[in-house]
Amino acid sequence: MSWTQVSYVYDGSFAGFLTCVFDSYASREEPMSFSTPEDGRLTLWPERHIGTDQARARRVYQSLDKKLGAEGKRLVVQGFLTCLEEKELHLWRFLRLGYQLGPGFTRGLADERVAAVWKAVQHLTGEAHLLKGFTRFSELDGVLVGEIEPKNRVLPLLRPHFCARYPGENFVLHDRTHQEVLLHRPGNWAIVPAEDFRPGAPGEAERQYRRLWRRFYDTIAIEGRYNPRCRMTQMPKRYWGTMTEFQREEAERKELTP
Repeated sequence: MSWTQVSYVYDGSFAGFLTCVFDSYASREEPMSFSTPEDGRLTLWPERHIGTDQARARRVYQSLDKKLGAEGKRLVVQGFLTCLEEKELHLWRFLRLGYQLGPGFTRGLADERVAAVWKAVQHLTGEAHLLKGFTRFSELDGVLVGEIEPKNRVLPLLRPHFCARYPGENFVLHDRTHQEVLLHRPGNWAIVPAEDFRPGAPGEAERQYRRLWRRFYDTIAIEGRYNPRCRMTQMPKRYWGTMTEFQREEAERKELTP
């Protein structure tokens, strides 16, 4: 019996995606595309709107360890956080292969279904690793506030690092790209949507600390070893916009302007 080709419309959540996986097997449907209602995408296949069902999503999630193994499960969970184009379609094909072959399938990097997800997850984890060092926090009214502009949804990977590093602090880490924030106070944390998040203007003490940090950064530079190409290799330029040492007085004045 052949599978019916369809286009799935879901809410964009991980539980919603797992519900789509459950329904595809229950109805013997092969999704050719995934989209959310906000996409407004037109397809050539019949559309099916899949409502998120936590019980069905849980059944699929619990099957990942047994069917795909620990590494396969990790790649699915983290793969959903990546900026891989058509990630849901790649993950569905990855899952289907894993259900057919079992846990060892993740070693088959010659298979494009495995390689695509593996490469995307490597990009995600690499970006999260860089941001552990490139993230800058400012003290605003007793709360540490940081902002990042990642390509991937890295907050779930950064959360253990920063919660362990600042266990006694109230802090907010804002992902400008995906409009969500990591909120932390001692003993509690949450990652929540934040469409209109705007950090307050820095006080005089914070501006002084920023000036001191920039002065330190400039002072320790060795003029004879100035190599902008090497610096951009070790510290990619796309991260500079949220790093204190690259923000000059003009940027601070803009922050203070209503």
